[in-house]
Amino acid sequence: MAGPDYDTEIKQLRATLRTIEQVLDVDAMNAEIGALQEQVAAPDLWDDQENATRVTGRLSLLQGELDRFTSIRGRVDDLEVMVELGREEGDADTLAEAERELGKVKKAVESLEIRTLLSGEYDAREALVTIRSGAGGVDAADFAEMLMRMYTRWAEHHKYSVEVFDTSYAEEAGLKSATFAVHAPYAYGTLSVEAGTHRLVRISPFDNQGRRQTSFAAVEVVPVLEQTDEIEVDENDIKVDVYRSSGPGGQSVNTTDSAVRLTHIPTGTVVSCQNEKSQLQNKAAAMIVLKAKLLALKKAEEEAQLKELKGDVAASWGDQMRNYVLNPYQIVKDLRTGYESGNPQAVFGGEIDDFLEAGIRWRRGAEKAGAEA
Repeated sequence: MAGPDYDTEIKQLRATLRTIEQVLDVDAMNAEIGALQEQVAAPDLWDDQENATRVTGRLSLLQGELDRFTSIRGRVDDLEVMVELGREEGDADTLAEAERELGKVKKAVESLEIRTLLSGEYDAREALVTIRSGAGGVDAADFAEMLMRMYTRWAEHHKYSVEVFDTSYAEEAGLKSATFAVHAPYAYGTLSVEAGTHRLVRISPFDNQGRRQTSFAAVEVVPVLEQTDEIEVDENDIKVDVYRSSGPGGQSVNTTDSAVRLTHIPTGTVVSCQNEKSQLQNKAAAMIVLKAKLLALKKAEEEAQLKELKGDVAASWGDQMRNYVLNPYQIVKDLRTGYESGNPQAVFGGEIDDFLEAGIRWRRGAEKAGAEA
């Protein structure tokens, strides 16, 4: 069997990288990195801890992005050299290694290309994810916990940190709801395609008769706010409730009323936080979540008004978006993109990058179709 056309493949990879370089604006990235490095070197940087955190965080984000791009470009250069050596020496082993590396590099370039599709207003932000159990009783609560584990393991695979704000446990098993942040660049743009209703079909481990059960869980994804975001919240519009934190089975994890629930009266938005040790810390964390959800609500209202002005757009973003079937056969299928996997265990173990990439490409196509309508 003939090997790949290396010349054509490498030429295409370089063309794609040039496009990515333009979209990322690598020159501007280098300039900003230089300016941030000067600020980091200033002896009084940590006099203002909030600004120092922002500066060092931005520097880390940009440096990581630049290193990723530079590394992949270097791998393409190395691949070209490997192919030339294999051809010159007639070394079948070297060419076989080049073919394996070609597949890996193509995948890396495709993943980097996905980043260029995340150009929405808040896509570069960190993500705030809320999972709620839906219809299906204890199976739905267990499913909600499975989804939370799936996303946290995905984050672990990528070495992204996760901060849990609130977990509300169900009585028998699983979660009623959970809210957590994924601290990583473009986490919102990437995970926002997960928003919607997820459906699980399996033999229920909680049914003594071993019947098949269908259960549902809802996933909400909003961007984490920054100081520059304009979202004012009147303290008079907020109802504050405090209560005692608890863990699975009602076990007390805190002997004081440190957990905080905030209700935004005008919109009815409710958020909770119980994972910090003090009531003050929990209230501050809950306010972060509340503002993020209010910003998302504001954006949704603006988009709804725009859609009303433009009329109905074909290929709208459906609510129920993915099925996880464990019985009578095993498959995970995205209902919008058609992408599927026959290995649900791997998916629940955090291997969801292919679903995320398919969702991002699908969304970009839907946005283009909407703009042309």
